[in-house]
Amino acid sequence: MTDRYPQRIVCLTEEPTEVLYRIGEQDRIVGISGFTVRPPQARREKPKVSAFTSAKIDRILALEPDLVIGFSDIQADIARDLIRAGVEVWISNHRSVEGILNYTLRLGALVGALARAQALVDEMQAAIDAARSQAATLARRPRVYFEEWDEPPMTAIQWVCELIRIAGGDDLFPERAECSLGRDRILADADEVIRRAPDLIIGSWCGKKFRPDKVAERPGWDEIPAVRNGRVAEIKSAVILQPGPAAILEGLPQLARLIAGKSKEVDGDR
Repeated sequence: MTDRYPQRIVCLTEEPTEVLYRIGEQDRIVGISGFTVRPPQARREKPKVSAFTSAKIDRILALEPDLVIGFSDIQADIARDLIRAGVEVWISNHRSVEGILNYTLRLGALVGALARAQALVDEMQAAIDAARSQAATLARRPRVYFEEWDEPPMTAIQWVCELIRIAGGDDLFPERAECSLGRDRILADADEVIRRAPDLIIGSWCGKKFRPDKVAERPGWDEIPAVRNGRVAEIKSAVILQPGPAAILEGLPQLARLIAGKSKEVDGDR
């Protein structure tokens, strides 16, 4: 029987690669993003053909893909060049927890693996339900400052803000979370963190190791309850800053442990 689903897929970001591996459809992938770290075997098995805002168009075309999957308007120029070359392109634009679940189902349907995609969604929903149940037992909801970048300071994107809420905390800057572009989540006045007095600070600096000591040394930050009480910790960016299953299956449990005050369970080398 002829397989009418895409046979040669190029993934311009990590989340489609992660989903396809998790549902057993990794053999369809012929190219990935150079920023892919999950799953680890993808980096060993698949050629790297793109960054995030740029791609090797000639190399992608040489792979003869019948579908290229990208993310957001930031990759619009890459999509345009591939479409003009006759390639079918799907650009997703999800930035919420519900969006991650829906994205997984759509991608599963695209490759004829809807049942396995639904099983993955059910696994993610179970993780969400477990985190909500634990959050309901907390005596109070801590205020959480989540920092995606330090120079300049950048606050949490939407799905991270939602995961913080699910895990029992309150994001310090919820009004910024729905800004899709990082530049719109930059804190022009970092002293606003001092004024809002978070109980917990979580760093997830994309591409470099989080330095709690550097955070504590910022002028005036020794007044912040989180710094004063030693509640400054890291969640690796690869775990939580991609809008894919790992954010829910790995990032959410780490958030829940930190919010519950079990910071030693989150290992900086994990």
